[in-house]
Amino acid sequence: MFNYVKEHISVKVALITNAVLLLVMIVGTGILVLEQSKSLEMQLLDKGKMLSIIGAKIVSKVIEEAVDNGVITVNDAFDTNYEVIHGFDPPKYHTKYDFYLDKVLLALEDEFLVDQDVIFAVAVDVNGYLPTHNSRFQQPITGNVQTDMVGNRTKRMFNDPVGIAAAKNKEKGFLQVYHRDTGETMWDISCPVFVKGKQWGGFRIGFSLKEVESAKSRLMIMLISIMSGILVLSIVLIFFTVNKMLKPLNDLTKITEQLSSGTAGNIDEKIEVTSDDEIGHLSMAIEKLRVSVVLAMQRLKKERDSRKG
Repeated sequence: MFNYVKEHISVKVALITNAVLLLVMIVGTGILVLEQSKSLEMQLLDKGKMLSIIGAKIVSKVIEEAVDNGVITVNDAFDTNYEVIHGFDPPKYHTKYDFYLDKVLLALEDEFLVDQDVIFAVAVDVNGYLPTHNSRFQQPITGNVQTDMVGNRTKRMFNDPVGIAAAKNKEKGFLQVYHRDTGETMWDISCPVFVKGKQWGGFRIGFSLKEVESAKSRLMIMLISIMSGILVLSIVLIFFTVNKMLKPLNDLTKITEQLSSGTAGNIDEKIEVTSDDEIGHLSMAIEKLRVSVVLAMQRLKKERDSRKG
């Protein structure tokens, strides 16, 4: 194989050209994947911001309508005398308004989960208390601590640093990287909830980073597959193109070898110059050499004939 490459300039040119092309494509693919990944993240972030803003407005409206209709008072809406629900670890709590949100807010929160990227969509008060979680996180209690921690997360106090930052956040579309106690890592995007002009808490949207990374991986695989296909096609095309372009050179090489060894098949046949490039110039030079050889052979023949005479 090495000798074949060593003896064929067309193979050398094809290999060198494609090696350079491969390097360019690797760099180009890396840059493209990076840019597309950033674009994908920005799209998801924009979507998360929009969903958190919509959720915050819904929660604000639901609580204010309950106050306006006399279902609860303003003081009830801001109740922070959390009543412990015994028998749970981590502990769960009741407030003066959670019964109402269970009836009115649950279905509205669950609508956000129609989007496959959304893991949770919940309202929390300024202390991180989550009165009504999504249906998928209100599974029946099993008694198994690990199972219930994942399956039943409603009415808990999420006052970890990320949870408190989201609950007290005053920025629309506030992004944090959230490491849940279930072992998942996700984006937490929140927006403040105001009730009667006072901040009640925040609305949190959870995006799974697993889904984000999965989308990036699919993008990378697609781009690498496309670039690999282009590279393979390029190798084939460059090899045959270079081989075809160098065919006249191979023919000239054979003619030159025949002239140098005196075994030319038809030395009187003129070498046609078919191009103005380097191969054309070489053809002209070899044609001059052929003419010189013909003239030299003719002189030798005359000298031999004269001696015989």
